[in-house]
Amino acid sequence: MSGTQNYINHVALVLDASSSMAHLSGKVIEVADEQIAYLARRSRELDQETRVTVYVFASEVECVVYDKDVLRMPSLRQLYRVGGMTALLAATLKSQRELAQTAQLYGDHSFLTFVLTDGQENASHHCPDAPEGNPRALVASVARMIETQQDNWTLAVLVPDQMGKREAMRCGFPKDNVAVWDATSTQGLEEAGQVIQQATEKFMVGRTQGIRGSRAVFSTGADAVNENTIKAAGLAPVDPSEYRLIPVSRDAGIRDWVVESGHTYRTGGAFYQLSKSEKVQARKRIAVLEKKTDRVFTGPEARALLGLPDVEVRVRPDHNDDFTIFVQSTSVNRKLVPNTRLLLML
Repeated sequence: MSGTQNYINHVALVLDASSSMAHLSGKVIEVADEQIAYLARRSRELDQETRVTVYVFASEVECVVYDKDVLRMPSLRQLYRVGGMTALLAATLKSQRELAQTAQLYGDHSFLTFVLTDGQENASHHCPDAPEGNPRALVASVARMIETQQDNWTLAVLVPDQMGKREAMRCGFPKDNVAVWDATSTQGLEEAGQVIQQATEKFMVGRTQGIRGSRAVFSTGADAVNENTIKAAGLAPVDPSEYRLIPVSRDAGIRDWVVESGHTYRTGGAFYQLSKSEKVQARKRIAVLEKKTDRVFTGPEARALLGLPDVEVRVRPDHNDDFTIFVQSTSVNRKLVPNTRLLLML
């Protein structure tokens, strides 16, 4: 007897607990607990089973929660303690090797791991969890492991700077699965939590569309927004008679530019082109423009396409030859950027 296989997500947080994280330790617990609460809520809403694993790493790597039902997760308050060096590669290897031993019977299983670090690898070659022994062999092992992971595995890392990003890519992390966060402040960590939440939302909604893993978990570029993902998200084109695309040739407020272009300004009817990193509020609508046809796609699914959760998050535009993202404006004074376009819903 056959039936629909239930979705089972195995989500892992691999958290840096080295000494340099001491000033952020309270915020790490808060952000991790928020992520787990968010996972629990979305699991109920999307009818997906989610199981959570948490590793902490310093000079050694420790699994403090293994494959536990997200609805029964404890706070990390008693489980996260800082002190030691940064066995980043050992933590990556240990987490993925141990999770690979998880049974995948009777269900559509998918694995999503976020590694969060504030520094460079400096301890794995001394670590019993990484028997490869020397730093070069460790890098090769991580790269080989990532390259050979099945299509239902997604491994992402948040690093503190561009040097960390280069190192992560040298270790085989896909470019769009590496994000840079500001490790100097609690606000930076809060924003890192939003990035993780956005990536998780994209992952969980993608699961309902048959997507099992991603090598572009932090991207809004061509890997995330393309003909196939738009179709999978169920986005339909808007009737061309219902909108206008207006070129922006100079600095101007959004209402002034709409009126100057001969149209009536209606609050919420104007969308600006996403041209730089922006905070997007929970209720803001998103539209996607196909460049070669000027067709516009919008609807609640457009937010899901970008992985936007129902909280304010920062979104950055990534390079995309075929599609442009527009964000709804509810401010009459929103400053438009010259050489972009304004989307006006009639």
